[in-house]
Amino acid sequence: MATWNDLVRYVRVRYEVVREDQDEIRILYRFGADEYDEDQLSQGRTQMMILAREVLDKKEDWVQLATPFARVADVDLKVTLEEMGLTTVVGGAVIMGEWLVLRHSLPLRNLQYNELDDPLQLVAAAADSLEQQFIGGDNF
Repeated sequence: MATWNDLVRYVRVRYEVVREDQDEIRILYRFGADEYDEDQLSQGRTQMMILAREVLDKKEDWVQLATPFARVADVDLKVTLEEMGLTTVVGGAVIMGEWLVLRHSLPLRNLQYNELDDPLQLVAAAADSLEQQFIGGDNF
């Protein structure tokens, strides 16, 4: 995969696209029970994932994977960030408006499919787990 358009074509085939703009594609990531843990709580859960094209230094294309997992007002940020420090492998938390968002970025230049799928799954699973723990629902 070398370009944003290549990534979009791949995502259209592989994932459930719910919205697409010029530099952004949103997918509904669906979990099965064995996706990231052994219990049945994850079965049927979903996570809205936003893949956005970012251009660094006006020359390098990157893809940013982002997903909200809570409203800032609904969580204790210190406790949430401490939990992320203990359990999250990829991504970092940022505040975007009223939302707490888990995001991770990857360069597109030499990106292989597995280098998108694995971080996408890890970000979605981490956000879904944080959502379960701190919100108790499946809102995103």
